[in-house]
Amino acid sequence: MILNHLWGLYAHPIEEWQTIDNHHENASFSLSHMIVIALIPSIMGYISSVHLGWKIGAGDAVYLTHESALLIAIAMYFALIIGVFALAYLAHWMAVTFGAAPTFTQTLELAAYTSTPLFMSAIAAIYPELWFVVSVGIASVAYSVYLLYTGVPILMQIPEERGFIYASSMVTCGLILLVIILAATAILWTNGIISPTFT
Repeated sequence: MILNHLWGLYAHPIEEWQTIDNHHENASFSLSHMIVIALIPSIMGYISSVHLGWKIGAGDAVYLTHESALLIAIAMYFALIIGVFALAYLAHWMAVTFGAAPTFTQTLELAAYTSTPLFMSAIAAIYPELWFVVSVGIASVAYSVYLLYTGVPILMQIPEERGFIYASSMVTCGLILLVIILAATAILWTNGIISPTFT
């Protein structure tokens, strides 16, 4: 039940957005979806860095210790969930400017379901080659943006022309959140709080 919208978002996204809009489950439903889906990048990051190794160029594969990878995976998990909540909050805050009055549950649905392809793309880490992971990542970002642009007019009840500007604003906010997460990661790494330990 938690992942019942997953297939629809890939197979028929517009119809699935309409289904989500018609049902408007409570916030715990979107939260459960996000909690489960956010496990994928964390688990795959751990497996690929400890057991498979990352290879960049012609050098040898690089592995992390179990303890280091576990700490990074846990930090990544919470950063992803906080990022989705922050995006939902920003979407709720911006909606008034565009003449919409969604509930926080609606904006949480929008943020959780549009981030799903990004989280699912972490499955690509089963083949930890940088070119492959980056290619899958770019495709997943493109599909997440597509889901956002198709979902905003339906969930937020905003006309398409204003919905385009609203969705573009959300993409900008998402990029800013990503930069903040990367900057926080760099600060934590350089201060040795969550620094990787290689084997």
